[in-house]
Amino acid sequence: MWPRIRKEFQRQVVRPDVVRKMIECGLRVSDEDKIYVGDVEVDYTAVARAVGVDRRVVKQTVEQIRGNRYLYSIFSKTMPLGASLAHLVSQLGYSAVVVEADPRSPGVMAAVAEILSRHGMVVRQALADDPDMVPDAKMTLVVEGEIPGAALAELNGLRMVRSLKILK
Repeated sequence: MWPRIRKEFQRQVVRPDVVRKMIECGLRVSDEDKIYVGDVEVDYTAVARAVGVDRRVVKQTVEQIRGNRYLYSIFSKTMPLGASLAHLVSQLGYSAVVVEADPRSPGVMAAVAEILSRHGMVVRQALADDPDMVPDAKMTLVVEGEIPGAALAELNGLRMVRSLKILK
């Protein structure tokens, strides 16, 4: 998807930044050239402030998306992922493990989840950054309770894992 999107916006300097923010936030483009997050309309100015561009750039980006069948097929269906629990783990009695690994290596999530499962951990949420969108893509798994030291040692022992960060 990203190579095609980059190609569509290759001659523009900041419109790709607007597109990246739209995907990051799950923003959708309507038939009326309006922007929505879920069913809530979002003003061009709000998106422009978040990206650090003029509101006209956001409007032009939306118009370009609407005028391109491929882009509109994506952005007319984009939805927000939902709330990340990673920043709430201490309030919820959960823990989170942030895994930095080769994001193009198959089986990273499966290997991490399998180790957590063997140690009786229940994964409440799994989030992985898109390596084409985020330069230092990471995977975050939110689990019930505290992660045992033995599980952390096993996770550190995975050859595809570069680093671990625990949030409590």
